[in-house]
Amino acid sequence: MKRCSAITLGAVSVGVLATVAVWTRQRRTTASRISQTRSARNSQLLKLSATSSARWARHQARRRFANAGRQAELDEAFQMQTARDVTEALGNLKGAFMKLGQMASYLDFGLPEAARDTLGELQRDAPPMSAELAASVIVEQLGARPEELFDTWDEAPIASASIGQVHRAITHDGRAVAVKVQYPGVAEAVGSDLANSDVVFGVLKMAFGGLETGPIIEELRARLTEELDYELEARNQQYFANYYEGHPTIRIPSVVPELSSAQVLTSELAVGARFEDVVQWSQAQRDLAAETMYRFTFGSIYQLGAFNGDPHPGNYLFEPDGVVTFLDFGLVKRYDSAETELFGTLIRKMVVDEDIAGFRSYAVTAGLIPADAPQSNDEIQAYFSHFYSFVMDEQPFRLTEEYAAAGVRQIFDTSSEHAELMKLLNIPPAFVITQRINLGLMSLFGRLNASADWRALSEELWPWSDGPASTPMGHAAMAWRKRHSEVAD
Repeated sequence: MKRCSAITLGAVSVGVLATVAVWTRQRRTTASRISQTRSARNSQLLKLSATSSARWARHQARRRFANAGRQAELDEAFQMQTARDVTEALGNLKGAFMKLGQMASYLDFGLPEAARDTLGELQRDAPPMSAELAASVIVEQLGARPEELFDTWDEAPIASASIGQVHRAITHDGRAVAVKVQYPGVAEAVGSDLANSDVVFGVLKMAFGGLETGPIIEELRARLTEELDYELEARNQQYFANYYEGHPTIRIPSVVPELSSAQVLTSELAVGARFEDVVQWSQAQRDLAAETMYRFTFGSIYQLGAFNGDPHPGNYLFEPDGVVTFLDFGLVKRYDSAETELFGTLIRKMVVDEDIAGFRSYAVTAGLIPADAPQSNDEIQAYFSHFYSFVMDEQPFRLTEEYAAAGVRQIFDTSSEHAELMKLLNIPPAFVITQRINLGLMSLFGRLNASADWRALSEELWPWSDGPASTPMGHAAMAWRKRHSEVAD
């Protein structure tokens, strides 16, 4: 990436993050602290935003009188300090905006590696609520203390995140389970965060003139509000678990409904290696992990009409033979047949038929670009083809960190050669959560340096192509699919 592009994108990314940071470092794990008033959260939001803006102005002034070498040093120092500020503010946040911060933390926004490592702290477990507070939620939701409901209860959580934390337990009939407990007051905090979403999208609207922020905000509000409902999450999780039962490499923990409620979700305890461990494995093992993740993501969209829209590194557990357990089904997008058909048509026009005029026509119909966009078909192809390039040819393609970073720039870097087209682009509701593939999933594949014949894998999964099995995993998956269809019939 050119230095100027890196600086522009880095400044935009940390600036957007600064506008969504609404808590301070001091944490008090009480319901009243989590559900701060909107005015209090706004006050902290404005304080951090003002600090970031003032530092940016000082940085620009210093940079103006420095030589090229000194400018690079100043740029890195500015980005490091801003990353520290954002991490400090978001690190203890409970609610919608911590999710945005976590997503940003595993994307390459053109920041120096040290700054990315600083933001990477957001991927790690957030400070948990106290054992007694977690127990009080269980009492309220399930009618008894966890020590009574379970034969064994571990007070120390095994994971904690933006909306809830997870405890290990053993049921009275001997099943090892994971119990997710929602933070009390987090629903009010999310409501306040979503009420402030116009601040974030106001920033994006300035950069992307064609962006219709209303439908995007409504889509995010609907999905994030659903994520607070653990009964809905339980249904989503069991929906995936039922479908993928018996799959050779995809594992979904089953829900324990009698020990679940609107704010407590109990499911089978899953074990495996974390993502940060997997990046140290052999390339062959990383490729197998990526193949399973790919099959799950796109197989679910086309066969199940659903997308688990939170590709966070903490939502996977891995085994060396390609088995992946998928966790956290709070952010699930269901698609109707018209939406999946639209996705398929865009792929066919760009990848299979190489019909750019047809692609453009459907992109206009979908609301991605305006009908009167002055760009030529060649310019449309030059911009959008990046998102399809890894499936354009029937040959192995390595998804590197550079490729993932280029995808982020393709979406956010308004200093690029596609700047004029980008100003006109819009994100229709059906694409809002799905965009997490380009932002989150590809970033994880880049970390894995994953290689595969993605076109051949896709043709196995695309409902219109009915391609043959292309890998040993593919043969096993096809045998499973055949058994699955026979049982369904």
